[in-house]
Amino acid sequence: MVSERPFVIGVECYAGYRGDETPRRLHIGDRIVTVTSVLDRWLAPGHRYFKLCGDDGGIYIVRHDEIADVWQMKLFDSGRPVSSRLSSI
Repeated sequence: MVSERPFVIGVECYAGYRGDETPRRLHIGDRIVTVTSVLDRWLAPGHRYFKLCGDDGGIYIVRHDEIADVWQMKLFDSGRPVSSRLSSI
């Protein structure tokens, strides 16, 4: 059985009435990605999910574990067509 290892990231948020409410910047290693738009958001027991567009053209799905107060990146799509990604291999 393969266990999922979370990819923990730093997230700066707009602080609304609930505290850290909407992601504004993602800290991924040494990179800082500014969120240009929130495409979607949804709730799950104990977690909040956000689908974000970054200033690098990428699409990110991030999850906030409200109990542990930890942000994780669950998905990244560079926004480039598959053909251009394959040509660089």
